[in-house]
Amino acid sequence: MSTATTTSSLSQQTLHHAKDDPRYTSIAKRVIDAFDEENGGVHAGFRPAHAKGILLTGAFTPSGEALQLTRAPHIQRSVISVTARFSDFAGIPAIHDNDPGASPRGFALRFHLAEHTHTDIIAHTIDGFPARTAEEFVEFLHAVAASKTSSAKPSPIEAFLAAHPAALAFVQTPQPAPLSFARDAYFAVNAYKFTNSNGAVRYGRYRIRPEGGTAFLDSAAAAKQPEDYLFDEIRQRISQGPAKMLISVQIAAEGDTTDDSTVHWPQDRPEIAFGTVELNAVAPNNAAEQQHIIFDPIPRVDGIEPSNDPLLAVRAETYLLSGRRRRAGATS
Repeated sequence: MSTATTTSSLSQQTLHHAKDDPRYTSIAKRVIDAFDEENGGVHAGFRPAHAKGILLTGAFTPSGEALQLTRAPHIQRSVISVTARFSDFAGIPAIHDNDPGASPRGFALRFHLAEHTHTDIIAHTIDGFPARTAEEFVEFLHAVAASKTSSAKPSPIEAFLAAHPAALAFVQTPQPAPLSFARDAYFAVNAYKFTNSNGAVRYGRYRIRPEGGTAFLDSAAAAKQPEDYLFDEIRQRISQGPAKMLISVQIAAEGDTTDDSTVHWPQDRPEIAFGTVELNAVAPNNAAEQQHIIFDPIPRVDGIEPSNDPLLAVRAETYLLSGRRRRAGATS
């Protein structure tokens, strides 16, 4: 199987599995509006978060261990083509890569199962999330935006963080600037339900780490980097050979919380190797494809299902609505 995917097939596959769900439309719109408020308005044609990104193509090779975890189709094959997107966090397309607002950085991965058929993983560089529900997340975003102009003491975000320990822990997580997008670690926010061919069920969370280990710049070195240093570096790295990322799944124990993305599982929970991603080319027509592609946090594939985390359905609807607006190039 080819390790690259053509531009036309990328575009054709984008909306497969994306489902309208009126139960979540209202809160999804509120999430997007809150990001717009924080971003100082709409940036037409771009995501309201993780606006600045790059699409790469390559291949995924599943591990032998993954078969004990899931019967998913991409684990049944020897190799499968993928598209990946590295990104800075902010909804500001021109943000500098060494700006604190560029963290947490993102990594989204699409497994191309067949024409018009795919499943995705979406992760970022903090192991966790600041809110259990979308409603709480909207409050968090409003507090961040309001604090930019408020003279209140404590500020709106300080008051919010004081009342929400998980959000405080999230924002206090160190986020040093990485040497490369391909030298940082990424964590899927939500837990998923994995079922293998024998019907055995386990819950787990994806972890994505660079083959060579993580590497970061100190604050002084980061401050000296050009504004697009991560994007320049990944293009150069890919031109010299594939960037390899290792995917594993941290397995929940009996009694671990699987429906709350703010709750960390103990570090001694085992991990099962899921497979290796080799990224070896920059996707053609990159800007247009980034505007078009809509990643989906719901797996929608046999053998991997969403947990009962209330964020998942709203995230899927938010990405769908955001993607439609992005494609239209809307300014409001």
